[in-house]
Amino acid sequence: MHVPFLLHDFLKRAVYHYPEKTAVIDGERRFTYTEIQKRVNRLSNAMRERGIRKGDRIAVLSPNRLEMYETFYAAFQIGAVVVPFNTRLVPADYDYIVNHSGAVMFMVDAELAPLIEPVLENLSNVQTYVTLPVDGFETNADWLSYDAMIESASEAAVYEEMEETDMATILYTSGTTGRPKGVIQTHRSLYNNALNTIIHLRAEDDDVLLHTLPMFHVNGWGTPFSFTGMGATHVMLRKIDPALITRLIVEEGITVACMAPTVLNMIFNDPSIRQATIKQPVRVVLAGSAPPPSFVKAVENELGWTFVQVYGMTEVAPFLTVSHIKKAIRDENDMDRIHRLKAKAGMSMLMMEVRVVNEDGEDIEPNGEEVGEVICRSNSVMDGYWLQPEETARAIVNGWYHTGDMATLDENGYIDIVDRKKDIIISGGENISSIEIEGTLYEHPAVLEAAIIAIPHEKWGEVPHAVCVLRGGQTATEQDIISFCRERMAHFKCPKSVQFVAELPKTASGKIQKVVLREPFWENGRRIN
Repeated sequence: MHVPFLLHDFLKRAVYHYPEKTAVIDGERRFTYTEIQKRVNRLSNAMRERGIRKGDRIAVLSPNRLEMYETFYAAFQIGAVVVPFNTRLVPADYDYIVNHSGAVMFMVDAELAPLIEPVLENLSNVQTYVTLPVDGFETNADWLSYDAMIESASEAAVYEEMEETDMATILYTSGTTGRPKGVIQTHRSLYNNALNTIIHLRAEDDDVLLHTLPMFHVNGWGTPFSFTGMGATHVMLRKIDPALITRLIVEEGITVACMAPTVLNMIFNDPSIRQATIKQPVRVVLAGSAPPPSFVKAVENELGWTFVQVYGMTEVAPFLTVSHIKKAIRDENDMDRIHRLKAKAGMSMLMMEVRVVNEDGEDIEPNGEEVGEVICRSNSVMDGYWLQPEETARAIVNGWYHTGDMATLDENGYIDIVDRKKDIIISGGENISSIEIEGTLYEHPAVLEAAIIAIPHEKWGEVPHAVCVLRGGQTATEQDIISFCRERMAHFKCPKSVQFVAELPKTASGKIQKVVLREPFWENGRRIN
């Protein structure tokens, strides 16, 4: 029997088994799964009334909120494709992405509407604009109101003949070397990722998920699907605010949250978290640059939270690996070793074949030292880049997706990401991992955040340069930082210079933008990537 994997079936299951359970909390608004399904049906019917058909693209510019969650399911039910936008782009970016995707409906949060107003006249494909209201912000009188649109629509169930290979979302990557690329994810690829999330992150019906990660970022890692399918409760977070996050953890009983390391660092260092009484177990799921083991230890010992590191990317929907600790290793009870392993990318998830290969495409030795590129194949891998077959052919070679990430593999099958190919520093012929240096910098008591980049050097070609944010009330000099590193690392790996800044540039999901840090040093060189 063939029954297609369709994303809206996750909501269908939640309604069937948990009809009166609170599904979504957004500020003062609370809706059960039954109420959500009725609202989603209204939105689906309203979309159809305005000409949206299977395969049409619906652009969404919004922070985390109820309406964005509903838009996913409403679009999926009628076979439409959601194109969520990063909220930190500039008007020219939206001009390109809206037109490139061919979006015919554009749903815009009222607070963010000024971001697209300069380019509205260029968006020739868009037939319908929909305002997502925000208290205190004006709405465009010529646009439809989300609330009015669903209030006037039917609650009747909708049906569309679909296959699991149909497109579900187009996700535009941040494009550091050119225009953003639109990653095509199908119902099947996102469904497989959701199943892996349920299994490896252990989603349950007693979970309360705080959406600290933007839902435009790889669909919030697919958590609007996986945790819905298991009947969990979703708590929306519009903006990162450590004190508010702490309050929601206490008041709403948050049990799980996904985020970038920089966001967890903000929470960990905010006074509110030390003053809070948190009774329920909490697990935090991180991706991005691997944190130092000392940070993993501090989170687990000082906050009492369970730390889970995952590794992935937009093109893989996104998860490849998880830092699961094998029973044999747990039984050894060597906590220092466990914390070191938890800081790694970990082992491959189910339904995901992952290899680390050398330049000849051969598997590297599992000795924890040899470095190769991570490649993978799975039903979770993208179909390709929207309207960019040449880019697709460069990324998927002989049936394997090439991540561009460099890693080692140990004897237990644990992958440790050494660096992005473009972030590896080649100094005097030696390969230096920026991640390794950053891990050492985070051990310095005065350092709150740090990033290592390559800068040009007349003799060595390029050398490591540290960019640091200091903790409030702390001081350190360039020589302090360099000496600290030289006491702990091979001298050739240590930063040769240090820059102190008030904050590091970050993406909306909290990842440090090294390309921005590199730019002043390489304007006339090869490293603008």
